[in-house]
Amino acid sequence: MSAQILDGLALSRIVRESLKVRVDALREKGIIPRLDVLVAAQDPASLAYVKMKHTWAAKAGMQGESYDVTADTTQQQLIDKIGELNANPLVHGILLQHPLPAHLDEQEALIALGAEKDVDGIAPQSLGRLVADLPGFRCATPLGIMKILEHYQIPIQGKRVVVIGRSVILGKPAALMLLQKHATVTIAHSRTVDLPDLCREADILVAAVGRAEMVKGDWVKPGAVVIDAGYNKVEGRKGDVGDVEFESASQVASWITPVPGGVGPMTVASLLSNAVESAEKTLA
Repeated sequence: MSAQILDGLALSRIVRESLKVRVDALREKGIIPRLDVLVAAQDPASLAYVKMKHTWAAKAGMQGESYDVTADTTQQQLIDKIGELNANPLVHGILLQHPLPAHLDEQEALIALGAEKDVDGIAPQSLGRLVADLPGFRCATPLGIMKILEHYQIPIQGKRVVVIGRSVILGKPAALMLLQKHATVTIAHSRTVDLPDLCREADILVAAVGRAEMVKGDWVKPGAVVIDAGYNKVEGRKGDVGDVEFESASQVASWITPVPGGVGPMTVASLLSNAVESAEKTLA
């Protein structure tokens, strides 16, 4: 048995083509969707990621600016910039790119951001709306996972799901979004007792723990769907490595996301989709 590939890169192209149509319709009405980003200037990975977001946004006809957050940026300067962008009607989405420099209080900044333009869905107000089943922008990575499952017509209702990882930007919101689709969800983590045995019970296994190839093939229930949301650098190996040992897991699972080319591209596509949705709301 060899798993079929859940191709997030191919799906992201479809999503981005549909975004271009939506953006063109907005531009005809004088609205240009704009996503602005606050990013740590000293973090090469973040800068590269933001560059890709801006490239994809530009191809869809969107606009956006990046603002460097440096070791010299004060907390008040950061809060003031967020306030300025929130007050600017031409800005439809604001992304606070993680991680920020260590001296800054990221939570305070996210609270200042609020829910209205939080197209990454990670501010406490946005997460609260998710918990309360209220409308709002959902976290981009879990939203990308949900879009993958929907596109490939993976049944969720009534399925047993195990999410390994409890971060507020991935594990917890992914579990809540799957719960909304009527799955029975267990949140596990690196300290879960008998974690491999628990994983073997999952019809859908979501790995979001941040440890390279932690999940082995013998952790996977035969025929299960495996979503690998991990991106890890391993010394001596080229490129990114997921949280799942792909070679062994793909021999057991029915469907699996690759790394790269799985969840990552759909994270960016979902973020841009949220920003376009925010622009569309200005027409209401």
